[in-house]
Amino acid sequence: MENVLDTFEKRGFIEQVTDREGVRELLARPAVCYIGFDPTARSLHVGSLLPIMSLVHMQRAGHRVIVVIGGGTALVGDPSGKSEMRPIMTREEINKNAEGLKKQLSRFIDFSEGKAIMVNNADWLTELRYIDFLRDIGRHFSVNRMLAAESYRARLETGLNFIEFNYMLLQAYDFWHLFKHYDCRLQMGGNDQWGNILAGADLTRRLEGETVHGLTFPLLTTASNIKMGKTHKGAVWLDPALTAPYDYYQYWINQDDRDVERFLGLFTLLPMDEVKRLGKLKDAKLREAKEILAFETTKICHGPEEAKKAQEAARQLFGPDGPITADSAPTRTFSRGDLEKGIPAYILFQMVGLCKSRAEARRLISQGGGYLNNRRIQAFDQMINPGDLIDDSLLLRAGKKRYMRVIFK
Repeated sequence: MENVLDTFEKRGFIEQVTDREGVRELLARPAVCYIGFDPTARSLHVGSLLPIMSLVHMQRAGHRVIVVIGGGTALVGDPSGKSEMRPIMTREEINKNAEGLKKQLSRFIDFSEGKAIMVNNADWLTELRYIDFLRDIGRHFSVNRMLAAESYRARLETGLNFIEFNYMLLQAYDFWHLFKHYDCRLQMGGNDQWGNILAGADLTRRLEGETVHGLTFPLLTTASNIKMGKTHKGAVWLDPALTAPYDYYQYWINQDDRDVERFLGLFTLLPMDEVKRLGKLKDAKLREAKEILAFETTKICHGPEEAKKAQEAARQLFGPDGPITADSAPTRTFSRGDLEKGIPAYILFQMVGLCKSRAEARRLISQGGGYLNNRRIQAFDQMINPGDLIDDSLLLRAGKKRYMRVIFK
């Protein structure tokens, strides 16, 4: 079987490695790795997919995976990549979010028969005695070296408080704890975690005289320089209750042409020969590659049935026969009484979420980008009334690709 480090390199996962040959040797036989996820929301989003997919590849290569839910570190807040301090969360909020993440990650990772385990660092961090921690752990950390870390240096101008300053010590303690109890010798994470990973490796060396390793992933942006997982509507969540499978599918099919091959390598399990073939497609044929990207990513996240439904709905929406019967398209429901007096088109577009504001909706429709039942709306204040309904519903479209089916009951 191919060394998973080679898999990562071919697919574009690697930004930095503590010791490339040392990691290659470690991964030549079954090893234990971990990634931490802070439960600061009830769901992970597309921005978390790169580390999740790395764990998928590790498990497929026969390695044991540890998912660390940061119930303890979330009580402090990670300053990495942040311009200001995160709001402090209660333990109740954190525990509720952690339960949701456990269920969500189980769709990607097989936790049966000990193939992977999920732990919460609150179980050991919240039990630490402060003076003992300072004497046993804190004495190994140089303040000068900590301040040189990018995650801290970037915050010095805007202000870094003492509770955040402790974050590096706590994450380093996590790595040492997992080494001691699970023989974990590899931590992975986004490149903004590089300083924290190095701190954990150094602490383990000082306490145990053992070498452990770190690997980071690039912090991804799209070809349009937009942070992964962000759209005009906000974050693209992995929870189907927050981002419907159809909308998730559309997020991927709407990616920039320049990103298709890269994202196929990172976010699907297709062989790289197929990824490269699809990446060479041009013009109209590139639609095939985008459809495969959308289908494969949706299948991994939501299962094959939801992926198939989203694909069929998208094909109907973009086909010539009209999409009103596509029941898996994004849908909003309103009272029929809301429509009896008529609703100006620009207000309806804002009501259903196709535009953030009425001003944005007016501009869109005035510029010819608003459609009703596949016909262009002629004026931003055109009245929409019950006579426009087809089987008690309307199909609204903003631009070329954003649809909303509106049902009036």
